[in-house]
Formats: sequence, structure tokens, C-alpha cells
Amino acid sequence: MGRSNNRILVPQARAAMDQFKMEAAREVGVTLKQGYNGDLTTRQAGSIGGQMVKKMIQAYEQQLSGGGGGQTPLG
Repeated sequence: MGRSNNRILVPQARAAMDQFKMEAAREVGVTLKQGYNGDLTTRQAGSIGGQMVKKMIQAYEQQLSGGGGGQTPLG
């Protein structure tokens, strides 16, 4: 099985991505700790990732329709 590629493509965005992940976790009712969260269930981790993707798609659609004001989902 291949290796996962979980690297941040823009290292300067790491703090914003962590904040975005914490926000998504709060929205789906999952408590995250700073640092390692390997004790999450697959369902919890998937719900956080799914919420992040949902918000990114929503922000991109708003941007495409001209209603985004130049904002990205990360602020």
C-alpha cells in the first residue's frame, strides 16, 4: 500500500489549516487536542475531513459566483 501524502503544500499555511481543522471539528461535535489525535475513530476523523471539504467547496462556489469577496475558506 502506498504512503499517505499529508504534507501541507504551503508550509506558511499550517497554522491556518490547524485552526480550520479545529473549527470543523467543533462544528461536527468532535473534541480535538493540540498535537496528536490518533485516538479518534475513523468515523470522527472522516466527519472532520468531510466538513472541511464541504466548507472549502462552499467557499469556492461563492468565489465562482462572485459572492466570495476574495475570501478563502481559511480566512
